[in-house]
Amino acid sequence: MSTEMALARQLGELLLDRGERLTLAESCTAGRIAGAVTDIAGSSAWFGYGFVTYSNEAKQQMLGVRAETLAEDGAVSERTVREMAAGALQRSGADWAVAVSGIAGPAGGSAAKPVGTVWFALAGCQGAAEAFACHFSGDRLEVRRQTVETALTRLIQLIDRQPLSA
Repeated sequence: MSTEMALARQLGELLLDRGERLTLAESCTAGRIAGAVTDIAGSSAWFGYGFVTYSNEAKQQMLGVRAETLAEDGAVSERTVREMAAGALQRSGADWAVAVSGIAGPAGGSAAKPVGTVWFALAGCQGAAEAFACHFSGDRLEVRRQTVETALTRLIQLIDRQPLSA
């Protein structure tokens, strides 16, 4: 079993035990996290929405990311992924959201945001939230694989730290 599948299974078991649901807002992974989640039989019990918002226009229209945020900070930024996660939660009614936006390469990087830079936001409907950046190495596929594994791992850790909602 792949690491992605093992993590998705672990996440699904955790969410099922808690009676909670997941939504995803993906840019650089273009649905690969949703693919890992839906590789798990029965995932429809805990996963219902996935937003692939590859373009800035999609981030604005589908998730409500503000034009000012994109203009000032860019698509690969803390504010953008936080707004993506909040928009996904609001639109889906889910309990947990993961948002990712990054530069998978091989082009598109800069000195400030080199290839392999990925921003993550994790958010819960009860207020739990965190955002962080990672700098991955490898080719495009490797950056995307590491992004999926990191998103699933960190969400499991965040959920584990939260009490059950009433």
